[in-house]
Formats: sequence, structure tokens, C-alpha cells
Amino acid sequence: MTSPVVSIAYHSGYGHTAVLAEAVRAGAAEAGAEVHLIKVDEITEEQWALLDASDAIVFGSPTYMGTASGAFHVFAEATSKRWATQAWQDKLAAGFTNSASKSGDKLHTLQFFQILAAQLGMHWVGLGLMPGWNSSTASENDLNRLGVFLGAAAQTNADEGPDAVHKADIATAEHLGRRVTETARAFTLGRAAA
Repeated sequence: MTSPVVSIAYHSGYGHTAVLAEAVRAGAAEAGAEVHLIKVDEITEEQWALLDASDAIVFGSPTYMGTASGAFHVFAEATSKRWATQAWQDKLAAGFTNSASKSGDKLHTLQFFQILAAQLGMHWVGLGLMPGWNSSTASENDLNRLGVFLGAAAQTNADEGPDAVHKADIATAEHLGRRVTETARAFTLGRAAA
């Protein structure tokens, strides 16, 4: 069986989200995927073709003012050409985001990604982790320490750089990359068997 192809379409304003994109890439590669990192604010026609050929696309953006960044919104609007032809029908989709506040309305960004995926006819892959850091015996170093189920969420202080992205959030993003790859492999095998 060939390796699943996973592409990570992301925007990073100050580098924090790029750290998460790299973590998703590392997790997907570890699980056996062929992985492509695509910066949506610099996307080329060749990279659009990579997205078209992918088994799964993971969306990523910082959460700014309660939603994905403007640069990601430009990319999302440009996917309307794929919507018109249903070019991404039945691909897998997932997402990740970062903001400075513990909540920071990150859920809204992930819901935006999920709705975009649904409009494109894609199947959403959630995080698949129980919440961490929610009991007296838990730790801020737990996977899914922010308790988000829809995708990988990270919190980084506004006055710190990309090197301050929390290690647990990086590990959670790696988990997402592995989960997307494993799900893509199962979908591919299922299609072959059908």
C-alpha cells in the first residue's frame, strides 16, 4: 500500500502556528505519511495541485479576533474553485490553531475550518483525545491540556516568541498528525476493499 498523502495548509503570523504545523508534519511523517507543508499566503499553482492530490488536508491558522487570520480567509475563499468542481470531495480534513489566551475563541477558528471542510465535501477528523489538565492529579503537561476535541489547540503568551509554544501543545499537534495519517490509511484500505 502506498503512503497516505497529508498536506498541511496553514498561515502563521508570528511563527507560533508554524511550530504547530511542523509538529503535525512530524506526527504524520512518523505514522508513515508523505507530508507537504504549504503556507497559504504564499501558495503556488503547484501547491494547489499538491492539495488536490492529497488524501487529507490539515488546516492551520492563528486565532485573531475570534477567527482564523485574514490570510487564511483569503485562502478559504480561493477554495471555492475546488468547491465548484467538488475536487476535494471525500478527502479527510482536520485543523489546529494557537492564540494568546487560554480560550481565545480558538473553538470558533476550528469550527470555521470544519464548516469549510463540510462545504468542500470533506470528512472531519477530530483530535480523539480525552481532555487533560482537568483534575487535581492532572498537569499542564498533559496532551490536550486545553480540553479541545475538534482539533489541536495551543496557547502561547502574547509577549513570547515561537520558542515558547508549550511542549504539551506541540505533542498534541504531533498526535493530530498521526491520527490523520492513520485515518487516511484506513479510508484508503476501505475504498480498496469496497
